[in-house]
Amino acid sequence: MDSPSHSAHAVGRADHGAPHGRLRFATFNVLHGRPMVDGRPVPPAAADEPAEPLSRAVMSLDADVLALQEVDRFQERSGRVDQAGAAARAAGLDEWRYATALHARASGDRGWDLDPTEPGARMYGPRDTGTDAGVPSHGLALLTRLPVRDWRIRRLAPAPLGMPLLVPGRPGLTLVRDRPRAALAAVLEGPRGPFTAVAVHLTFVPGWNVRQLLTVRDWIAGLPLPHVLLGDFNLVGAVPRAVLNAPRTTRSTPPRRWRDTARTPTYPAHRPVVQFDHVLTAGIGAEAAGTAGTVRTAISDHRPLVVELSL
Repeated sequence: MDSPSHSAHAVGRADHGAPHGRLRFATFNVLHGRPMVDGRPVPPAAADEPAEPLSRAVMSLDADVLALQEVDRFQERSGRVDQAGAAARAAGLDEWRYATALHARASGDRGWDLDPTEPGARMYGPRDTGTDAGVPSHGLALLTRLPVRDWRIRRLAPAPLGMPLLVPGRPGLTLVRDRPRAALAAVLEGPRGPFTAVAVHLTFVPGWNVRQLLTVRDWIAGLPLPHVLLGDFNLVGAVPRAVLNAPRTTRSTPPRRWRDTARTPTYPAHRPVVQFDHVLTAGIGAEAAGTAGTVRTAISDHRPLVVELSL
């Protein structure tokens, strides 16, 4: 892995570490599996099946728990495949769920053509292939090789205003309207007992992403500790930790200390300068965090962040 303090050799392993309590967590905004070269989108190789670039990327992470953001399901632009299912098969992660942020068709300059018959968030898994009759959607996924006790989904409302952003493949700034988001939680059976992993993709709108993060923090407060929160937060550096450690408005649950597990740039992938992608923990000490860093892949404008934790 590329990291300021850890080399690829340092984080390599011959096994998955679960018998000793060491687990490998990864979060990756996959940009619907889009191949990139020097920060610019490129067509997939002619010999590739639609899901192959994404499959190769997730296989390289060797994760026990993997959070994916910007995942397509049955979208024309990504070959009409179920990307969460394809990623799970490629990585050998049999327990997985995909959560829709929106049911809509990606539509180039128009952004998204919403499906009015599917207004809410839904969760799909290994047994749900085809049950939505191929309705296109976009969202996030959480995949694991560990046994799962429970799955939870939470829809996060979009910000009322958009923002000008740099969009891969377009010159200058593009005004982008916000869209609904989702959070996906799983109560997992770890080597040392149950814990909760949560995948998130927060909005790019400043202030609204802070509000979403606090909503997620309070939503998972009653789930088993430790908590591991993974995703693209669209918040830089130490900001997510500071937000999560802010005082609660209600004292129904005791405050918990959240910790960073990695401080390394993840965006843009070809020359990272800021960290939008994070793995944070609550309910375990700093000594539980092991090696951490990013991985170079052939897809996306983000680098995946990989962290080893003792749980």
